[in-house]
Amino acid sequence: MRASSRPGSHDIGYERDRWRYLDSYFGGTDFAGQETVWQGEEPRWAMNYFGRIIRPDLIDGEKAGLVIKAALQAMYQEKRHFLGGMEFRHAHGYYIDSSRGDTAHFSGHEVIFVDGEEAYELDYRGGLIRR
Repeated sequence: MRASSRPGSHDIGYERDRWRYLDSYFGGTDFAGQETVWQGEEPRWAMNYFGRIIRPDLIDGEKAGLVIKAALQAMYQEKRHFLGGMEFRHAHGYYIDSSRGDTAHFSGHEVIFVDGEEAYELDYRGGLIRR
């Protein structure tokens, strides 16, 4: 985490050489945010998203976060990228990601099912930024 870049935001960032990444989001169990990658001072790529806990009786934000983190780590190890779909079983739920497009322009939807019920959802879209 880093200092908030906007009132009320939670910011996670990373920098290496001339590249910089920032994920800035608002909320908790219902949340919206944007990820951006810069090369020097030029924004090159961005993605926005909105997610929410649909069934708080089945999953909470902490458990959903554990499922998503594990699923994304597995996706990156298997596919070396985050697009292309993924199904992942976890102790706290069954994660499914579906997407279309490529890094230049994409959209997708991720869900977590608990006991066969949709308990969490997130929609995302993004792509390359060009002048």
